[in-house]
Amino acid sequence: MNRITNLPSTNEFQQMDAAHHIHPFSDMAELNQTGSRVIVKGDGIFLYDNDGKKFFDAMSGLWCVNIGYGRQELAKVAAKQMGELPFYNTFFGTTHPPVVNLSKAIAEVAPAHMNHIFFSSSGSEANDTNIRLVRHYWASYGKPTKRIIISRLNAYHGSSLGSASLGGMKSMHSQGGLPVPNIIHINQPYWYAEGGNMNHEDFGVMRAKELESKIIEVGPENVAAFIAEPIQGAGGVIIPPQSYWPEIERICTNYNILLIADEVICGFGRTGNWFGSDTFSIKPDLMTIAKGLSSGYQPIGGSIVSDKVASLLENQGGEFYHGYTYSGHPVAAAVACENIRILKEENIIASVRDRIAPYFNQQWSKLTEHPLVGEARSLGMLGAIELSPEPKSRASFEAPEGTVGLITRNICIKNGLIMRHVYDKMIVSPPLIITENQIDMLIALVWKCLDESKKVLKVKGLLNIGSRRVT
Repeated sequence: MNRITNLPSTNEFQQMDAAHHIHPFSDMAELNQTGSRVIVKGDGIFLYDNDGKKFFDAMSGLWCVNIGYGRQELAKVAAKQMGELPFYNTFFGTTHPPVVNLSKAIAEVAPAHMNHIFFSSSGSEANDTNIRLVRHYWASYGKPTKRIIISRLNAYHGSSLGSASLGGMKSMHSQGGLPVPNIIHINQPYWYAEGGNMNHEDFGVMRAKELESKIIEVGPENVAAFIAEPIQGAGGVIIPPQSYWPEIERICTNYNILLIADEVICGFGRTGNWFGSDTFSIKPDLMTIAKGLSSGYQPIGGSIVSDKVASLLENQGGEFYHGYTYSGHPVAAAVACENIRILKEENIIASVRDRIAPYFNQQWSKLTEHPLVGEARSLGMLGAIELSPEPKSRASFEAPEGTVGLITRNICIKNGLIMRHVYDKMIVSPPLIITENQIDMLIALVWKCLDESKKVLKVKGLLNIGSRRVT
């Protein structure tokens, strides 16, 4: 793409950006010194910056542009809805066609026992809703002491006060006095770095049983819910062993606590089914949704609530003193409806399950042949590679964690590949519309970037082995 000439120069954009825009998850002093990347156009799986440079977006924006960029159907639906009803709230006994239609559309693709939706504008808001909703549920049930919510270390559930507390990111908890009370954490099912010499299935059961131990420690009468992503996304695409989720469900049922599946990343086709809960045969009480709900074209999220929970709240809960101005926003709801229609009518999820994901998984696994890769794991259209100076022993680097990943990430950007690093893991989540040829292009780009990274690491003396090494 040639540069769009009627726009300000990149330098002008960067100066205005530095003067006025506070970026999320950024060191602003560092960013303002280097200058922001100015993205001006998206088409399919590609992005273009203000200088006309083309990028392969292997992250679907932020795990969300499932149907790819440039779908005019969504733009037309948004424009039509803006012309008819650009906004009205769903408070005070009011509804409107887009939110009714979207509620029905979500219920049709959700697990059969989940037919009720509380809307928000993001996954963070939806998880804040979940905190209040599960506590209100147990209070309405006559068990007001059930307030504790158990989550996992290194989990990501959003960045608002409540949702960041649910998450288990130590860096986030170091700012703002987090976590809030009555939210506690157990270990994650991360076999590669924490499984030692255990086999995957034994490790999965062991980590699941930590939930049982924690429930017993704090008292089942005090525990409201357990929340987890089917696959941990921002934590580094941590795919649990097959033994993990059945044991988690057994424990939740046995101790009468609600199960919340955070489907913000896994939902709407990412794992080759409508939801990650379908892929892992999980039967949650609540599911958090956002991102792929509208393929990122509009900010919208929500909590899908099971019939069991909804029935009790409707019959015994009274008024639920909670809501957002933009809950079920008509334009966002209309766009999300159209997104679901496209996913259905173009058989995108079936194509991912039957053709695209198997090919991606096969090709992705070949990255283990690279001398810098300790593991290449994937499921559906999620993938991660573990960078290691000695792959056979799953060794860590001697350099501070994340040093190597950041170097590799920057090399990827230089080569026109948007690939995210999480410490020394490189992760991808490409649009679901990707083709086999584009997967081949992706693998070739990744390989090229790994080759360059290894050369740079060697020159910088960063290939020394650190403290973790599994023999």
